[in-house]
Amino acid sequence: MSKLEQVLILEPSSDLRFRGPFTDVVTTSLKLRNPSDRRVCFKVKTTAPRRYCVRPNSGVIDPGATVSISVMLQPFDYDPNEKSKHKFMVQSILAPASVSDLEAMWKDAKPDELMDSKLRCVFDMPSDSEKMVSLCLSLSKPHTSALSFFLYTK
Repeated sequence: MSKLEQVLILEPSSDLRFRGPFTDVVTTSLKLRNPSDRRVCFKVKTTAPRRYCVRPNSGVIDPGATVSISVMLQPFDYDPNEKSKHKFMVQSILAPASVSDLEAMWKDAKPDELMDSKLRCVFDMPSDSEKMVSLCLSLSKPHTSALSFFLYTK
């Protein structure tokens, strides 16, 4: 039997983009939309579970509803020459009429009932000019208020 086509609409649909620097946790968002008239159970898996925190990583989406998922990349030493091989998979299954134990439902699911979508991870590092603009903006704010204070007190 052929594999079912993914019922959920993913945004983004193919790449999860993480924007550096990667010295702190970097979060990106994944939206799952259920355009069907049935409830859909989902779970999110990754090839690098120690590098990411995903919330929520599973659940049920009502008909017509959207769930926003936060994918948090843990800090690491970025090497621009190293290509990311990290991937995510969103698995889904049409929810049975009464679902009380999601874990048992997934365990008992038949392979031909499962749908999945794969996303690859892309790490974007800001260019030097973008870093400089960001640095200037962050430095200008305190100086403006300090300068105002200095002028006001004179």
